[in-house]
Amino acid sequence: MNRAYYNNSILGFLKDDSNYILGKLSLNHTNRHLEDLQKNAWVEQIEILKRELQEFEGEIYFEFQIPRMGKRVDNIIIINDCIFVVEFKVGDEKYEKHAELQVIDYSLDLQNFHEGSHHAKLIPVLVSTNAKALPFNVDEVLELNKVAKCNKFTIKETLSEFLINPYNKLDTIIWENSKYKPTPTIIEFAQALYKGHNVEEISRHDSDKINLTKTSDCINRVIEYSKNNNKKSICFITGVPGAGKTLAGLNIANERMKADEDEHAVFLSGNGPLVDVLREALAMDLFKTIKENGEKITKGDARRRTSAFIQNIHHFRDEYLKNTIEPTEKVVVFDEAQRAWTKQQANSFMKRKKGIENFGMSEPEFLIDVMNRHQDWCTIVCLIGGGQEINTGEAGLEEWVNAFENNYKDWNIHFSNLIVDSPNYIKTDKHKNWLKNNAHSEQELHLSASVRSFRSELVSEFVHELLELNLEKARELFLEVNKTFPIVLTRNLGKAKEWLRSKSKGTERIGLVASSGARRLKALGLDVKNEISAPNWFLNDSDDIRSSYFLEDIATEFDIQGLEIDRTCLTWGANFHIDNHEWKYQSFKGTKWMNINQEISKDYLKNTYRVLLTRARQGMIIFIPKGSDIDQTRPNSFYDGTYSYLKEIGLEELF
Repeated sequence: MNRAYYNNSILGFLKDDSNYILGKLSLNHTNRHLEDLQKNAWVEQIEILKRELQEFEGEIYFEFQIPRMGKRVDNIIIINDCIFVVEFKVGDEKYEKHAELQVIDYSLDLQNFHEGSHHAKLIPVLVSTNAKALPFNVDEVLELNKVAKCNKFTIKETLSEFLINPYNKLDTIIWENSKYKPTPTIIEFAQALYKGHNVEEISRHDSDKINLTKTSDCINRVIEYSKNNNKKSICFITGVPGAGKTLAGLNIANERMKADEDEHAVFLSGNGPLVDVLREALAMDLFKTIKENGEKITKGDARRRTSAFIQNIHHFRDEYLKNTIEPTEKVVVFDEAQRAWTKQQANSFMKRKKGIENFGMSEPEFLIDVMNRHQDWCTIVCLIGGGQEINTGEAGLEEWVNAFENNYKDWNIHFSNLIVDSPNYIKTDKHKNWLKNNAHSEQELHLSASVRSFRSELVSEFVHELLELNLEKARELFLEVNKTFPIVLTRNLGKAKEWLRSKSKGTERIGLVASSGARRLKALGLDVKNEISAPNWFLNDSDDIRSSYFLEDIATEFDIQGLEIDRTCLTWGANFHIDNHEWKYQSFKGTKWMNINQEISKDYLKNTYRVLLTRARQGMIIFIPKGSDIDQTRPNSFYDGTYSYLKEIGLEELF
């Protein structure tokens, strides 16, 4: 695996000359700005471990790579059946909270994504060399809820606490060569790509399923063909919810930026919160990295330097609305392309906001028209989420097909085979048949493996059956999903928050989510009309009251679509509930609920709950309020049917 700067048996480490070990570490270290500071830390670390490990047998690794996080843990020490994940803070006299969270995060990463560590005893150890030794609970440390804390003189004593059975031995050869299948959050993925990591380092790539690597290879072939033959092309990528369509888009934009700067590849999204969160995350990470390197940078400079990689699609649209010039960009990736506006919605917006009468085009047609200004070649990549249209006026994929059928027949069109094989993408046979006869079907353009809910790839399928009221199928899938991806039910909001906090370890993110139409949650202190700052909610740490961790501000489908967190509490509203074995669709107007009768509006509302039910990576609790006898907007009938249905599926209730 060779993921460490230096590794050896403990016996070999004790025999090796300290200068030789230091030389190996220095040779592999790439950050020259911190070399002296880092060397001094290594010198003390080597000296301490040579003294403290005298009586142990096992393996030791220095600067062990944690690819998903783009970090390296100071030491992995394997003795008997224990894997000690050790973080040194040389010279520290306290055990800082951020350091505790850091070493727990390293341990969780190994447990979740490294096959050899799935069922191993992982022990997070924080060594603050000059601090006082503190007691710890062995069981809590083994559960990765707490950290074993020690100083430079108590490492031996600390490790010994966990070495209960000397006859149980971990096979370190098998462990070293176990597969590492990271599934980063979209935020971690964007940060790692921007830093120059390869997609194969930071994402899982199961050989039996279409994944990011295979999809990117297919897109790159199309781009190179278009470039070499002066052709214009478009690719439609689909995928199950959580399969990483946005990750694929970010990767393609990043790869093309590196392949040829003159292509000016860009990732465009109309999802404002997603753009804001990713751009702020990149800027924060760049600011931190440059400061750690001893260089000067302002947060404003960091934001400017990272802004070109990810842009708002509406700014792109407005730029080329004003100017009929050939665009700079040769390769554009449109995220959530199914959400582009219909002709009617685009006309209405252009008249109201831009003063343009008779705009005459749908948003997909206009975006194609802009790229069609190129005299030689270009490539559009559209990321399509099936069943995720949640706004009035979102065109779906049909409008993209209409544009090519009517006006741009010289383009090469490449589409995922699922577009014509599944009802989730195109509903009309007319559009499906046109694609079959005029475009190229590519299996590699459908991402078939979920990477969001890494604990269970069946979550999106389960959610689909739940929403379709297929009780037996939903019950069958739930039995499988719940083994690794817990989904529980409660009618007590306090219990829901308690469950989230009890399950969260390290910096695993938790938060409340709800439909923007669930207006009467306000009676419970949950106001979905209260706008949140998505960067604060998604990025700020647990001591910030604006962050998701505080479980005060609630994110709606508009805030969280395209993003994800570790565990969610979905607070179910009265706008979408079960009555007499059917979904009832409602919107709140003034002081009363109104029935939703239009089929397309019903689809938007069901898709809202599809989005909310698929935002968690590791588990979810569903909170269904109790009704009120004195509030006519919250009768029991608006909640009890949904509650009974979820109980029938098999969800355990927390009281």
